[in-house]
Amino acid sequence: MRRPFRRSVPLLALLCAVTAVPGCSPAADGPPDARPTAASPAPGKVRLPPADAVFDYQLGGAYPPRDGVRVVSRDRTAKPAAGRYTVCYVNAFQTQPGGAVGWWRRHHPDLLLHEKGDDGPLVIDEDWDEPLLDVSTPAKRTAAAEVVGGWIDGCATAGFDAVEADNLDSYERSGGRLDADDAAAFARLLARRAHARGLAFAQKNTADLLDERSRIGFDFAVTEECARYQECDRYLSAYDGRVLDIEYRARDFTTGCRRWGDRLSLTLRDRDVRPEGEPGYVYRHC
Repeated sequence: MRRPFRRSVPLLALLCAVTAVPGCSPAADGPPDARPTAASPAPGKVRLPPADAVFDYQLGGAYPPRDGVRVVSRDRTAKPAAGRYTVCYVNAFQTQPGGAVGWWRRHHPDLLLHEKGDDGPLVIDEDWDEPLLDVSTPAKRTAAAEVVGGWIDGCATAGFDAVEADNLDSYERSGGRLDADDAAAFARLLARRAHARGLAFAQKNTADLLDERSRIGFDFAVTEECARYQECDRYLSAYDGRVLDIEYRARDFTTGCRRWGDRLSLTLRDRDVRPEGEPGYVYRHC
């Protein structure tokens, strides 16, 4: 089950989605810029996040991490957090909403999933108004991996340490047009791309694919509400403490800290993952 939260995309990311804006490398849901630079990590040298480290989830906008925070996750349009292990968020199995959908229609219409053939309505994640990518065949997966792979290259060039590829579980919202094997096969392509650029690759939610983690190439996990859904033990067993969990309800956070807080990185955030200083911002860790 997907863990519902609002990905509060920064203004730069929204601009990148619809036009060429300086500082977008690569532009959100736009043409990938796969050119290597001197800042890129050496291929194959993957560094894993520290186990049971204090973690902050900053998808709604970057801000200086508090003292003691060792791991930070940020959107791929943001810069890594200096001096911290930083995970690069990529919306890999669905598109961003709005103008980004138009880019896909113009450049890769065959990679958008349709309800009936290529002319039917798009299959959309209605919670976030995000069309699903069509990863139903090897050819489509290879083509989609070239686009998403360009964003992964951008994460490496920017200096991130790892990638979390979101919406791994989008097959559950595909109306039967995709299945877990499709998702696993596509994730495997992305893991290879990440590892080739020296980035660790995180499993994002989707406990049903834990048994496939080695075959896919997952190195650690980023989970949402594993305490609420009583899944933390499964992820801990699979990843030996390298689990970055976000809870959105205080009671689940309290329960999670009591039961698993000494074994995984457990954080309480507001559902809009707002930057520090904005009204409604919430951040606590065990």
